[in-house]
Amino acid sequence: MSDLAAGRHSTGLPEVSTVTTLRQRNSALVLRHVILAQQTTRADIARDCGLSTASAANLVADLIADGLVEERGSVSSRGGRPIAVIAPRAESAVTIGADIGERGVAVEMFDLSMQRIDREFRGGAEEESPEKIGVDLQDALEALRERHAARWPTLLGIGLGLPGVVEVGADGRQMLYAQSLGWPPVPVAALCDVGMPVLAENGAKMQARAELWFGNARGAGHALVALLGRGVGLGVVTEGRLMQGSHSSAGEWGHTVVERGGRVCRCGNRGCVEAYVGADAILDAWRGTGATFEGSGWRAIGELLTAAAAGDPSASAVVDDVVDCLGAALGGMVNLTGPERIVIGGWVGLRLMESLAPHLEASIRAHSLARPGAQFRLLDAAFGGDAVATGSALLPLEAMIAQR
Repeated sequence: MSDLAAGRHSTGLPEVSTVTTLRQRNSALVLRHVILAQQTTRADIARDCGLSTASAANLVADLIADGLVEERGSVSSRGGRPIAVIAPRAESAVTIGADIGERGVAVEMFDLSMQRIDREFRGGAEEESPEKIGVDLQDALEALRERHAARWPTLLGIGLGLPGVVEVGADGRQMLYAQSLGWPPVPVAALCDVGMPVLAENGAKMQARAELWFGNARGAGHALVALLGRGVGLGVVTEGRLMQGSHSSAGEWGHTVVERGGRVCRCGNRGCVEAYVGADAILDAWRGTGATFEGSGWRAIGELLTAAAAGDPSASAVVDDVVDCLGAALGGMVNLTGPERIVIGGWVGLRLMESLAPHLEASIRAHSLARPGAQFRLLDAAFGGDAVATGSALLPLEAMIAQR
């Protein structure tokens, strides 16, 4: 008998620990499967999670006892008894996700099945300081708490999608580095200190998380999920997981250089992707042609695209440049990562995809090597403007699942 086997036989501790860990892992696997599927059966759980029928049934029974899943009706079987449908018990918990930008916050509350219950907006008119953003966030959370006081005790936590690099120190404290906004390093706790778990990550990664769970990156082993707004970011999916990097900064694609010595970027460098395809950069380029328009958001980008479609030469030149630059930037990522899908979101990205998807796809392929350039599908983000908040709300949910 080996020493390891002897140890197990004599004390039982390593074996108990192993069995407990395996059961916890399988419980988390089953709960995640049920939430992702929304409706499933014990047989499907066993098949998709690689479990025996008996193990799947026992784990489902435990989750029902814990109030996290429930039997919700039944489906007919081939000649046998009806098969119970297993679903998340939506009212058992809530989670909150916040999309935080330099102009304000969008805070959304979800139930355990990730159906949105309510949301609050603050700010939006102009750029704000980190301190004012923190006040906006606290006000929005308080409004949700007042409206949902009965459900507030079931809150799993708050997820934040932030405009910059979010690092976690050795002491577990999170720090935001928003160089593009000119902010000093900001402790996440200074933005949101409400006496409950707060988890934060870069906003582009949060959009990618939402698309990976429930959207157009779902089931993809390798994908690029681009967020185009005032800022520009990317979630890189590799083997079904979001790439993080050594200090969580992977995905700062908006600050990769596409033109040496090019336009000045908000980060202080020159020639960054964001300096050509971010909202402010696009509208500045149009304004530089002598065009006049109102605002700096969704409507202004729409006016540009409408003018280009109508044959305005200045607007067409600006749009052509955006398409070419975006194609070059994503084409390089295609060569680097070999994605099977490219998903484009963010409010600018969605505007571009509405009318220019074929042109964007052609541009990306033209700037890629022929083989990897022929192996991806281009899709728009399924979640639209809710993507970052939805992805952020998944952070506390994932933490709860991992602790099963």
